[in-house]
Amino acid sequence: MRKLLLALPLVLPLTAAASTLYKCTEESGAVLYTNQKTSKKNCIVLSQQSPPPSPGIGAAKQRPAATPTPGDFPRVSGSEQKARDSDRKAILDKELATELQNAEKARKALFDAGSQPADKLQSLRDTVALHERNVESLKKELGNLR
Repeated sequence: MRKLLLALPLVLPLTAAASTLYKCTEESGAVLYTNQKTSKKNCIVLSQQSPPPSPGIGAAKQRPAATPTPGDFPRVSGSEQKARDSDRKAILDKELATELQNAEKARKALFDAGSQPADKLQSLRDTVALHERNVESLKKELGNLR
């Protein structure tokens, strides 16, 4: 019994590798679903799956891109890409400045509303929260630039 328990962890990965599922019909008409095909039964394949790749020496290597870049795909020079990146940064900086102004205006409107009804205050709070999230997103995007 003890040997069986010790061997069980070694056998479990083998059961996971059984990747073909058969539907077998016996002569009596009984249907059996199994991963082992027998010659005495009329069996058809329901599903078949290739085993997963085993982690080994090649596991540390990078996988090739799923869709390689076509050979006739237009290339961009380094200087043009730098110009595009600087344009992108300028646009994001401008959006951030605008969003900061809008957030400040929303905070001022909330402060000025003071004792308005709760539903009016909630919509103002939502507006402030929206602008603050936008500011955080723009700061994160600017932080991701090279």
